[in-house]
Amino acid sequence: MTATPEVVPITPRQTGGAKKIPWRKILTTIAVIFVVIFCLAPVMWQVLTSFKVNEDIAAVPTVYFPTRYTLDHYIELFVRRPFWRYILNSAFVSIVSTALALALGAPASYALARLRPWGGKVILAGILIVTLFPGILLFIGLLEIIQQLGWGNNYLALIVPYTAINLPLTILVLRSFFEQLPKDLEDSARVDGYNTFQMLWQILLPMTLPALVTTGILTFIFAWNEFIFALTFMTREELKTIPVAAAQLGGASVFEIPYGPIAAATVLGTLPLVLLVLFFQRKIVQGLTAGAVKG
Repeated sequence: MTATPEVVPITPRQTGGAKKIPWRKILTTIAVIFVVIFCLAPVMWQVLTSFKVNEDIAAVPTVYFPTRYTLDHYIELFVRRPFWRYILNSAFVSIVSTALALALGAPASYALARLRPWGGKVILAGILIVTLFPGILLFIGLLEIIQQLGWGNNYLALIVPYTAINLPLTILVLRSFFEQLPKDLEDSARVDGYNTFQMLWQILLPMTLPALVTTGILTFIFAWNEFIFALTFMTREELKTIPVAAAQLGGASVFEIPYGPIAAATVLGTLPLVLLVLFFQRKIVQGLTAGAVKG
């Protein structure tokens, strides 16, 4: 007696049926590309304009991509104006104010997170209110203070306000990181003979490096891009910062707008921030995502 062969069912996959089109993935990719183009288009326009010759900039219809490339606009910045001095001014003010904000904010945030001072909740609520308070509303009061102290055309006129404005945000961010650190670590350090300052400087701050980098970059960007205070408190040409210098670029006549040099100044003013974020991007991601997942 012969055995009947087993019948294997044929599935649609085996018969070469049509695959399902991943519409959701395709639409998500298109949306991401659209958002990237929408965000980067103004940046690319400024970069391309900084390399265009004047004929392409003034051409009608608009020339989107340069037919000829030139570095004259960048050279003009350093020939007609002391642009290196503007860059150094912005860098000095931003670095010093950021360092002061971190140096003052780290001990204050640790004290609020661990030492639990009397009235800590009231202090924290006040810091939160100050953080939400628009800085531009402090302008008139700061102007009176600067005049009384005689700080006009002095770096302190920018360093002190920038530090004071950025300090509440620094305290809030660092406080949340200190609260996430295990308290057993501090108890072990005290057993080993560390005082509070040594423990903060040698043990806790290195562990909160992502938070320090993230907060420091936020304060640095604010100080680098700030315009109103720098425009009002610094009137001498050699003390101006990049945003003010770029806004005050003029042409050969009253009716000429130097689009090329302005675009070049914008690129030079933005490039240090881009390089800073790219260099510390891993620390920034760690700082922004720390504590998001527990366990």
